[in-house]
Amino acid sequence: MSNQQKNPKIIVIVGTNTSGKSTLAVFLARKFGGEVISADSRQVYKGFNLSAGKINKMEMRSIRHHLLDVASPKRTFTVAQYQKLARQAVLKIWRGHKLPIICGGNGFYIQAVLDGIVLPEVKPNFKLRTILQKKSASALFQILKTKDPVRAKTIDSKNPRRLIRALEIIAAVGKVPKPKTNPLAAQVLMLGIKKDKSVLRKLIEQRLIKRLRLGMLREIKSLHAHGLSWRRLESFGLEYRYCALLLQKRISKEQFKNELVRAISKYAKRQITWFKKDKRIHWLKNKRQAEKLVKEFLN
Repeated sequence: MSNQQKNPKIIVIVGTNTSGKSTLAVFLARKFGGEVISADSRQVYKGFNLSAGKINKMEMRSIRHHLLDVASPKRTFTVAQYQKLARQAVLKIWRGHKLPIICGGNGFYIQAVLDGIVLPEVKPNFKLRTILQKKSASALFQILKTKDPVRAKTIDSKNPRRLIRALEIIAAVGKVPKPKTNPLAAQVLMLGIKKDKSVLRKLIEQRLIKRLRLGMLREIKSLHAHGLSWRRLESFGLEYRYCALLLQKRISKEQFKNELVRAISKYAKRQITWFKKDKRIHWLKNKRQAEKLVKEFLN
């Protein structure tokens, strides 16, 4: 039996979009014999590549990545489904005598895997969805704040898809469920990357320009041509919402860029607020510090 199976360990890398998480995950995986598990609510979908900031084959540098392209964007993919698949991936990596490295900016997904919040398996309620889809994101957020103020503090308040799903769960169970936990039986080292606010905004702008140059709008147009409605695309928030609005000529190019950069920056702020609450995270100064912490953790 390998040391990973007798004394299982796992690395988690968290941070905002554009913080350099994926690059660090690949570096550590190459250095310490690891495989990467993505913790991103958009990168699970097939066809969501540039628009989701998904790592490409060249950037992976031959390191195996899990939980990319596992779901159809035409169907609902829940946190409970992610939790199940991610935990299966962790076990598979351990069995292969490798080190699992969870990498992502979705705090709720990471918490579901590590702390094992037992989530209700609630089927989609299409009748309720039809009613809720007529409401604006701000109206949905106000309803959620009334019904579940705790969940309202952590959810993306501008994402109708997530807001509707949260209200769907509340409607199905009749009350706000108190989360039970089933923690992952492993030692965990959590590493965080945090950028200065002005630096982060500049990185967000540069990354957006690069993705547009590489064909992000063509990708969204192709997704629409292959059966995703504009409404469905908008429901994924951020890049999907603003690209869909631009392609429908509902906003100008200038509005598109300014509003999308602002929305991504606000989302990054919410990500940092979530992660700051988790005292397990070691906030990194540089790559060398990450390498040192992992080396000490594994010995």
